[in-house]
Amino acid sequence: SSGSGDEALRDRRARILSRGLPKQKPIEGVKQVVVVASGKGGVGKSTTAVNVALALAANDSTKEVGLLDADIYGPSIPKMMNLKGNPELTPKNLMRPLKNYGIACMSMGFLIEETAPVVWRGLMVMSAVEKLLRQVDWGQLDYLVIDMPPGTGDVQLSVSQNIPIAGAVIVSTPQDVALLDARKGAEMFRKVHVPVLGLVQNMSVFQCPKCKHETHIFGADGVRDLAETLGLDILGDVPLHVSIRETCDSGQPVVISQPQSDA
Repeated sequence: SSGSGDEALRDRRARILSRGLPKQKPIEGVKQVVVVASGKGGVGKSTTAVNVALALAANDSTKEVGLLDADIYGPSIPKMMNLKGNPELTPKNLMRPLKNYGIACMSMGFLIEETAPVVWRGLMVMSAVEKLLRQVDWGQLDYLVIDMPPGTGDVQLSVSQNIPIAGAVIVSTPQDVALLDARKGAEMFRKVHVPVLGLVQNMSVFQCPKCKHETHIFGADGVRDLAETLGLDILGDVPLHVSIRETCDSGQPVVISQPQSDA
């Protein structure tokens, strides 16, 4: 019948297309990988990734959590997690993650000088990402949170196609220009068959510390509207709060330093 013929053709096409894709291979010792991504830079993605990793560990002390900084050009995990130094090598020539607050961390920032720019072409970046994924001794982790670089380029595709990912979290502010890129990010993950767990609306409202008046600096509920359009959940609504920024800048993220605070 024509129906079964069409199905056979579709199967054949899918097989041909998949030939060029890398085979997914789990990271040794890691049970679940969660990526935190954004379409646009500067929306608080790294701050979210750091606090999500710390919250996963705080909510269940039996779980081992790791944090991988996949942003080669602008690594911010070392500063936010208050870590400095070079990773030691194991007898098998694997890098040992640096640890703070019980979280095993790896970042390009541990391998270069703090102020040195990474002036590399795409192939060198991809090689660095491959090393951060495959040449690290993570031990046994229940969760590895990956802080992705902004955008929908080579690194996002490579990570998505090389390792099995349990889900992606998309971070955006409610601003229209950020939402455009957040939508592209969500669609990219769907294209490469990575489940999108939901959206985080960041910097949603600013409350004046003196008069308590609330201002929606970047607009109100833009991420909620986008989530509804895409049929996704809102995982969190994070205010624009000075303590969230200050605690991350000082290497004492708010989940650790002010666990009982509203922020």
